Amino acid sequence: MKALWLILLLPLLAACASVERLALPSAVPFADTNLTRSAQPPGDRVDHRDWSSFLARYVATDTQGVNRVAYAQVTQADQARLDQYLSDLQSVDPARLTRDQQLAYWINLYNALTVDLILENYPVASIRDITDGAFSFGPWDRPLAQVAGQTLTLNDIEHRIIRPTFNEPRIHYALNCAAVGCPNLMDRAWQAETLERDFSVAENAYVNDPRGVRFDTRGRLILSKIYIWFREDFGPNDQAVLAYLATAADPALSARLSQTSRISGYEYDWALNDAAAGF
Repeated sequence: MKALWLILLLPLLAACASVERLALPSAVPFADTNLTRSAQPPGDRVDHRDWSSFLARYVATDTQGVNRVAYAQVTQADQARLDQYLSDLQSVDPARLTRDQQLAYWINLYNALTVDLILENYPVASIRDITDGAFSFGPWDRPLAQVAGQTLTLNDIEHRIIRPTFNEPRIHYALNCAAVGCPNLMDRAWQAETLERDFSVAENAYVNDPRGVRFDTRGRLILSKIYIWFREDFGPNDQAVLAYLATAADPALSARLSQTSRISGYEYDWALNDAAAGF
């Protein structure tokens, strides 16, 4: 009976993921190019050391491979340093950064704002519980920062700056929404000099983790919802997404994906990536 319910439920879950996709903002850039115009090398140096120190102190990997944050252990002094780091980031002129410096800058700003938001509302079971009214599904449209005179939300940073400007699908492995189902929050800041290496490592880790790609006990392919939410970033259709995943997967998983023609469902765990719940 349980297996029958699962068979009936999978198409409904896939349909639900498709509806969620329609609710997401499109990747439409700001008209103001001051946020995305880049400088020639060497560009201005942005100091991310305080963010790296915070992450090294409070991020650890649990037994399931999930990087979790010890929100409950963050000291007042470290939260104050995080707030100062965010203030320093908002004083940066992105137009004075090279393209790689900009991308590292925006990723770090997004992730640090997200962690700061959780700390301000902690304890909370999920980031989606931080809402701005009855019709709010989370904090992503909340104004959280101001850069170059532009007030920004998390959705602005992801969908109006990073996605349309950089055309880099692997940013979905870098931006962290404080959820267990999300690709891991790295335990150090992103840096312009190591972007390619870190993207490759993050991509490989998530594609080869059950949170990203898995086959259930009946052999059906279940993907993370990021592959339906942002499908156009990974390919024009399901077949293209499968081909992309096969190139990023380890050999055994790649071979199995190459023999698969159908995505049976999508899933995502919105539970907070809280260290208190993961060890």
